[in-house]
Amino acid sequence: MSLHAAERPTRILVDLDRIAGNLRAIRAHAGVPVMAIVKANAYGHGLVPVARHLQAVGVEHLGVAFPEEGVALRRAGITVPILVLGGIFGPQVAQYLAHDLQVTVSSLDKLRQVEAAAQALGRRATVHLKVDTGMERIGVHAWTAGPFIEAAVASRWIDLAGIYSHLACSDEPDSPMTALQLERFDEACAHFGRIGVPVPPRHIANSGGVLHFPQARLDMVRPGILLYGVLPGPESRPTVAVAPALSLVSRVVYFKVVEAGHSVSYGGTWTPAADTRVVTVPIGYGDGYPRALSSRGSVLVRGREYPIVGRVCMDQFMVDIGRDSAWNEDEVVLIGRQGDSELGVEQVAAAAGMIPYEVLVGLNDRIPRVHRGAYPDAE
Repeated sequence: MSLHAAERPTRILVDLDRIAGNLRAIRAHAGVPVMAIVKANAYGHGLVPVARHLQAVGVEHLGVAFPEEGVALRRAGITVPILVLGGIFGPQVAQYLAHDLQVTVSSLDKLRQVEAAAQALGRRATVHLKVDTGMERIGVHAWTAGPFIEAAVASRWIDLAGIYSHLACSDEPDSPMTALQLERFDEACAHFGRIGVPVPPRHIANSGGVLHFPQARLDMVRPGILLYGVLPGPESRPTVAVAPALSLVSRVVYFKVVEAGHSVSYGGTWTPAADTRVVTVPIGYGDGYPRALSSRGSVLVRGREYPIVGRVCMDQFMVDIGRDSAWNEDEVVLIGRQGDSELGVEQVAAAAGMIPYEVLVGLNDRIPRVHRGAYPDAE
């Protein structure tokens, strides 16, 4: 960590041991191996430190969105299998093979691209077949999967490591969509039996699938946000005991009395009716803290919750503490616990009109991350 970063009062604190505990809880609940999803900077928690810790505690598989994320992990010494979940961009296929990344193959055309790259490099490609069961994102439709599966099985340049799909509504336990998707996926996978070939490892359960649908756990599960201790949706049921791993903290850098009738921040959108005490916190939307929290969000100071007032600025925002006291350098908790009070990322997201995923992945690298656990210096 640079001297500048070490001195900045705003920081993200990540408890790696909590992530490891969440992994253990998910594995025990699902009863099958886990592909831990670490895309988008490990949901804002820090790609390399999180992946290193997960590897150290025995995770079976990692999942990323783009080959660039996989290459970064390989260069950091990660050796466990890594699946790139996103769609293939042809010119990048050689990078998958050069760095031993598993490829999502989502059509016959993509299969041919991978075969050509593998043949040119003289090395086999490890792939997972993607079946679209209802997302309409990438993957062959389940009802047309037969020729696709047969081509993959017959390929001289392909090692088939899995077949998978993705659940669209699993964070809604009562949605009928999941049952329909599972039915479609089972029918696609049945084609292996029809051609007399063992079915490769099947996986479809994301965080919601782990929580709500035992029949979706199959041969492996792919938790994302649940791994970091956050439920995937407001209707989700906490069937697995997980704990949030990320806190966002800062410090008071200014205190003043704002007189009645004097507006605060850009646009003058908030004006106190009576004299009040206002403190300034050095973090803003330039750090990925949502501007939508203007006069809607709150923070913890000295164990009490206070409202954000006026518009969140690029680099700072103001908080109304009323007649209470606060001192410069007092800790301010934006996400996390302080004393007996807690602001969960779910509460922050609801105040901003967002989902927790957006809040977490939006926190950018201008905020230093401090990892507590086995790899505190792996920034």
